[in-house]
Amino acid sequence: MNALPVSTSGRFLIGIDASRSVSPQPTGTEIYSRYLIEALLSRAPDRISFRLYFNQPPQSTFSNPSSAIKVIPFPHLWTHVRLSLEMMLHRPDLLFVPAHVLPIVHPRRSVVTVHDLGYLYFPEAHPPRQRWYLDRSTRWHTRTAAHLLADSAATKRDLINQYHADPDTITVAYPGLDPSVKRVDDPAEIARVKAKYHIDGDYLFYLGTIQPRKNLQRLIEAFLQPPTSNLQLLVAGKPGWYSEQFLQQAHDRVKFIGYVDAADKNTLLSGAMAFVFPSLYEGFGFPVLEAMACGVPVLCSNTSSLPEVAGDAALLVNPLEVDAIAHGLQEIVTNAELRKTLIERGYQQAQKFTWQACAEVVLNVFEKVLNSDKMKG
Repeated sequence: MNALPVSTSGRFLIGIDASRSVSPQPTGTEIYSRYLIEALLSRAPDRISFRLYFNQPPQSTFSNPSSAIKVIPFPHLWTHVRLSLEMMLHRPDLLFVPAHVLPIVHPRRSVVTVHDLGYLYFPEAHPPRQRWYLDRSTRWHTRTAAHLLADSAATKRDLINQYHADPDTITVAYPGLDPSVKRVDDPAEIARVKAKYHIDGDYLFYLGTIQPRKNLQRLIEAFLQPPTSNLQLLVAGKPGWYSEQFLQQAHDRVKFIGYVDAADKNTLLSGAMAFVFPSLYEGFGFPVLEAMACGVPVLCSNTSSLPEVAGDAALLVNPLEVDAIAHGLQEIVTNAELRKTLIERGYQQAQKFTWQACAEVVLNVFEKVLNSDKMKG
């Protein structure tokens, strides 16, 4: 990383909105927040100090001799009221928001991660109020943040095309893979977890929030076509927007098991015949990398960021065509040579994404912003 400018105190204080990093049931953006913060704390130069802001006491700890935790509880509108007040009273040199929205009051030097713009491409998959909020917050970030981070080149292109963002103010910082995600080969452990979730025989596995954007309707239709008659489709994830329409489709071959604890996730992935993820739109796609790290062949969409994440290590299909998904399922279930190739390539692809590399990119962005005299007001 390039040398940072010298502040009047000899150090720089970087504030981080860490409120989304300690969820008891984390999903993609919360996982991103937690692991990126940990990597930033471990790799930052001595002249940087961190202050982590929480809206409630965190259950997990973030260790760094130059970091401080500040809990500032507030019942409603925590970001725009309480965090804004904190910015007025004790402003850091730079504020980083990894998984939420920039507060109304913030330092001129602010950096925000934009994870995806799926609500623009598939508005029917989001409640109107949530769609309005996502659009407004992204416009706000584009207009006011000194710099934006994007999880993928696809998201960067979307910011430029949809919000006319300046390409020079957007940096792609690929997220990393959770280092605890590893293949489980113990037959007894696999049998135990299969018994826990009442899985009989071989299965295909989906992992992600249950919502329309994940394309479960087409996946289920494709799965129920031959030659998958001897398999189960295991659908894991928290219910999201409009999830009821999918949960009603459960029967003896399509099983919804809800949110999966971290202790079981590796085993469920490792025991699957294949991981299937024909999502309509993803800003990144953590489950694809997790499946690859567990030695499972992957089928995913050929749209948005997923080709970037999957590379040549997954079978890519058109998520809008049920027949294309069904053909892909047939290939990945019946073609042993294809499965072997995808598994080998998947291990190599998963190793390309690390939180240490992501943190290096983000720290370089901090350096660029701290050095810049052309800050937005």
